[in-house]
Amino acid sequence: MQPSRFLPSPLRLAAPLLSVLLVACGGGGDAAPQGSQAAVVTTTGVAMRDWNDTIPALGTVQSRESVMVTANVSEVVQRVHFESGQEVDQGATLVTLAGNQQQAALVAAEAAAQEADRLFERQKQLAEQRLISTASLDTQSSLRDVARARVEEIRANLGDRQIRAPFAGVLGIRRVSPGALVQPGTEIATLDDISSVYVDFTVPEAQLANLAVGQTLLGTSVAYPDRTFQGRVSTVDPRIDPSTRAVAVRGDFPNPDRILRPGMLVQIDLQRPTRQALVVPEIAVVQVGRDTFVYRVLPDDTVEQVPVRIGARVSGLAEIVEGLTPGDRIVVDGTGKLRPGMSIEEAVPGSAPDPEAPEVDDERAIVPETTLNPSPDAVPQG
Repeated sequence: MQPSRFLPSPLRLAAPLLSVLLVACGGGGDAAPQGSQAAVVTTTGVAMRDWNDTIPALGTVQSRESVMVTANVSEVVQRVHFESGQEVDQGATLVTLAGNQQQAALVAAEAAAQEADRLFERQKQLAEQRLISTASLDTQSSLRDVARARVEEIRANLGDRQIRAPFAGVLGIRRVSPGALVQPGTEIATLDDISSVYVDFTVPEAQLANLAVGQTLLGTSVAYPDRTFQGRVSTVDPRIDPSTRAVAVRGDFPNPDRILRPGMLVQIDLQRPTRQALVVPEIAVVQVGRDTFVYRVLPDDTVEQVPVRIGARVSGLAEIVEGLTPGDRIVVDGTGKLRPGMSIEEAVPGSAPDPEAPEVDDERAIVPETTLNPSPDAVPQG
């Protein structure tokens, strides 16, 4: 079979198609390269300004005073004088233990002490008349002191059967009932003074130079998301934990309405003193992997990448610790389309910057359907 003489025909048909595609792509080399067009961006100047950032931390609420009320002796509960959650004053009686035996012993001891006093007074008069020796008077004086000490001992034992509040505060859940046998260490109830509370938190060692007693603290809790609690640093621990390299800090927070409870988790913001710092909009900072940089505008309206070191970030602003100087001009909006050395143009106020990808001219991109899909009749049959 002879090869068809029309075999080169597809190549001849492809040539017009290629020409149309070249025209659709911009008419050959007459168009300017895309990189030669200036990118429309917004810029801002860098200057020193007052800067008041915070050190964030997580803290735990602690009572100003806290104790587990317990018994000191083994005895039966005679009466309970409080209810769970009750506020009590310092010295208020909480529990009375049975003490009938001690009461009887006290009566006997007081009678013995009174008798010892009478004998001492009688012998004192005899000693003044030189009817007895001074040694006998001294012996009776010692017996009188022993009898008095015995009375005080029994009264102390009776006092142990009156369990009192060591300080004013709020009692927890009651854990004993009348008739129960308690022993030394038996838990009766918790007692917490929460009229003001402590919040303990830790701060990294690197921030130690920024800590001082009296600094303002702001606290928030998930239990009360609409409230902000204000306190002050009361203590900075003199030691640093060698395992965590952090220092413990205690804040003092007023709690007049008693809503901060021991054990609550509080988000703490430690307010640092106001200082001068280079601050830029956070949107101007570009993060690529481990590299952090901004685009600085040069006198010829081209840009260069400048590595920077960021300090604190607060409310959409970032502190520049290293990399820029006052008076520099940087790109704020439109950094996504920039490359080092590109020319820029300041955006007109109220207009949006150019998109990062150039738009395609729809009219020039249209390719005639008859050219892309030639009619079968146009192809010679072999």
